[in-house]
Order: sequence, then structure tokens, then C-alpha cells
Amino acid sequence: MRADHHLAPPAAAPRPHPGGQEHATAVAHPNIALIKYWGKRDERLVLPRVDSLSMTLDIFPTTTRVRLTPEAGHDTLTLGGRPAQGETLRRVSAFLDLVRQQAGRPEHAAVDSHNTVPTGAGLASSASGFAALAVAAAAAYGLRLDATAHSRLARRGSGSASRSIFAGFAQWHAGPPTADEDEADLASYAEPVPAAGLDPALVIAVVNAGPKAVSSREAMRRTLDTSPLYEPWARSSADDLREMRAALRRADLEAVGEIAERNALGMHATMLAARPAVRYLAPATLTVLDGVLQLRKDGVRAYATMDAGPNVKVLCPRADAERVARTLRAAVPDGSVLVARPGPAARLLPGER
Repeated sequence: MRADHHLAPPAAAPRPHPGGQEHATAVAHPNIALIKYWGKRDERLVLPRVDSLSMTLDIFPTTTRVRLTPEAGHDTLTLGGRPAQGETLRRVSAFLDLVRQQAGRPEHAAVDSHNTVPTGAGLASSASGFAALAVAAAAAYGLRLDATAHSRLARRGSGSASRSIFAGFAQWHAGPPTADEDEADLASYAEPVPAAGLDPALVIAVVNAGPKAVSSREAMRRTLDTSPLYEPWARSSADDLREMRAALRRADLEAVGEIAERNALGMHATMLAARPAVRYLAPATLTVLDGVLQLRKDGVRAYATMDAGPNVKVLCPRADAERVARTLRAAVPDGSVLVARPGPAARLLPGER
């Protein structure tokens, strides 16, 4: 892959629409990384150390409405019908500041968001949340953005949200190291990855839907700062990405699964080697992983991946999804098991521009 592949194509600056439309509602779905994003090189701009590649899911949508409130002196946020305060509101308001800056408009906004994915459990709730917010806020404030610009904007709220802008498989480019902040910002965005002929499912074993004891943000910082395994994993992840794209091109689900599993296990190894260690793997996690190994021994092409949390996602052919789900339900009778397939791009709801 040429180095200039990571540079965004020349594009006109975002064009504010005079007056905007004052309100907009968008829906977005979470994604699960098959090649992991772990560690930032710039926290303010949300620039990752490595490229990542994910699959957007067809379950757990987030629906977000943004309504401009010119009479208000501050932003408001409701999550699932309840007012939100503190750090959650601060993150949303800081994100809206970026939109206001691009649009050249000062109005505050009322944000109403409904999340169907368990928050904070390693199931990418921030990805769907900020992808939906990016699309809705841009429309409400009158910004005419293409998908690449939406991806850049969503990235500033949550890195993984850059990938939820797109349907199916997407790669988030870290971009080349540069001292120029504008150039770095332009070069870090997601784009769709073709995977014609692949018919996968992702079976999700939720062994614990509660919030994590250590946030992803803190775990990333600790791993990056203290783990002796981080840099070797980052170098090998670049190789994993190249091999993953090749496997997707030839619709080789077995290779896709093998690469995803080793990449995820390597990421968790970097956390276990952090000082102090970050351990998301629970006893039930290991039970599920043992079940995946047994499925492979029985001839089922099933491969595990895990994000920052105890829950396990198992990639398999769509035709085998129910068999995999039965195995995982038996492994975690107190948990829940869901079946997902490649999902749609983030979008405005009908009637919204």
C-alpha cells in the first residue's frame, strides 16, 4: 500500500447551509474491530497509533436527535430519556463545539440519544453514539459533509465512531506522523473495505454487561506507557492488517478469522503485561474461548475476538451462526448470546436532510 493512500483526497471545506435545518435525527450502529485500535498518539485529535479494521453490526443501533436551542445558555443531553450530566455531557458539549466551529454558528443544542447497546461493556456503545451524533449534529447546524468528513468528525468524539459511519467492513487510517495538526486531522479517517462474496455472522457472548472497572481510555494510556509488549504488537498489527485486507478480497473467512483472533489475543497480552496489569478476561471469557476451540475441532469455522471487556465475539459463516450460538449459550448460561451480521451505514432518518 502506498504511503499516500492514507492522505484524504482534496476536498472543499465544509459548506454551512444558511440557517441550517435546526434539528435532525440520525441512527448509527456499533462496529467490532477485527484488527484492533489500541493506543492513541494524540489524545486531543484522537489519532491512533495503528490502523484498524472493523465490521459494522446490524444490531444495537443508537438513535440521536439534535435540536438547536438559540434561547439556551448551554447544551443539554438526555440518554434513554434521563438527563445526563458530568463527564458524559462535557464530552458531548465539547464535540458540539467542533461542529459549531465548522458551521460558524453559536447556538447550543438539546441532544436526545437512545442507546440499545450495553454502555461501557466493551460492545462499542461510543462508536454508534458518536457516529449518530456526528451525522445528526452536522445536519442540524447546516454542514454539508460527505462520508469521509463525517468519519473525521465522528473520530473526534470516539475513535471507533469513525468506522461506524460506513456499512459492512471499514478501515480507519491512522495517517502518517506529522507535526502539522491540520494535516494529521485530514489524514485520519475511515473508508469502506470491499468484501464481496463473504457471508459472515458475528455471534456475541455477553458474559458481563456491566461497566468496566478500568475504562478503555485509562487502559490504553497504561498499556502504551508501561507495557513492554505494546510496540511489538503494534508492528505485528500492521502485518495483520495487510493480510486481513487480502483475505477479505478473496472472501477467505477462515483466514479473516485466524487473523482477527491472533490480533485480539495479542492486544490483551499487551494489557496483561502493563504495569499494573489490565485484565478484562473473566473466567466466563475463558470458558467461551474454550468453546470456540472445541467448535473448530468439530469442523466449524469459528474464531474469537474481544475488545476492552470480558465479552467475546465469534466470527463464523452465517450458515453456522445458530450452532455457534447454541454452544456459547451452553458455555455461559447466565449470560446472553446475540447474532449479528454486517450492518448499515450511519444515516439521517427519513424526512431529515
